[in-house]
Amino acid sequence: MKLLPTVAALTLLAATGVAHAADPNLARNLAATCANCHGTNGKAVKGAGMDELAGMEKAKTLQKLADFKSGAKPASIMHQISKGYTDEQLDLIATYFAAQK
Repeated sequence: MKLLPTVAALTLLAATGVAHAADPNLARNLAATCANCHGTNGKAVKGAGMDELAGMEKAKTLQKLADFKSGAKPASIMHQISKGYTDEQLDLIATYFAAQK
């Protein structure tokens, strides 16, 4: 009987992982949170003073996000926002923006 709760918990964890992997829109949905400042699909409004994320090299985006997350790069809000994502989620976001034109 003690095995049943363990099996149930493992099954739930496995199903959660599959649900994340199966969502073809996960990267887009995560990147959508950036639209308020960086524009829809990372296409910043000209003259707004925000970086355009669309088409930015993935490695460059990841480095900027890591710098915000660690506090190495000062920011008004990005240091807080970046801490709300896992490294895997940040990778998805950077991949998404790199693919935008």
